[in-house]
Amino acid sequence: MKVEFDNSKPIYTQLVDHLRLKIVSGEMPSGSKVDSVRSMAEEVEVNPNTMQRALAELERLGLVYTQRTRGRFVTEDIEKINLIRKEIATLEISNLRDVLLKLGYSEDELIELINQNLRRDI
Repeated sequence: MKVEFDNSKPIYTQLVDHLRLKIVSGEMPSGSKVDSVRSMAEEVEVNPNTMQRALAELERLGLVYTQRTRGRFVTEDIEKINLIRKEIATLEISNLRDVLLKLGYSEDELIELINQNLRRDI
């Protein structure tokens, strides 16, 4: 798991964002076992306490859960995953919209620009 850290944000929040994206994209499938804190921390070269904090936040968000003695698992709540997936998409679209409006595009122009770019990638 490769993570490029941004010094302007706390590392644990970047880990939460990275892992959340892996879960909602299906890279970490629903019901799958999450690697150990130590293993994940070593992989991304962070302190285990930082990884533990990120996983605790994912647990608070309902994306992972702990089974005593068995470890952590990705939630099997597909509705929860889809809801967070939609929230991420909505936020990204809103950010894109804001940038394009600041560049001087009208809403009609930005819709056309997005449509053109979507068709080009097909």
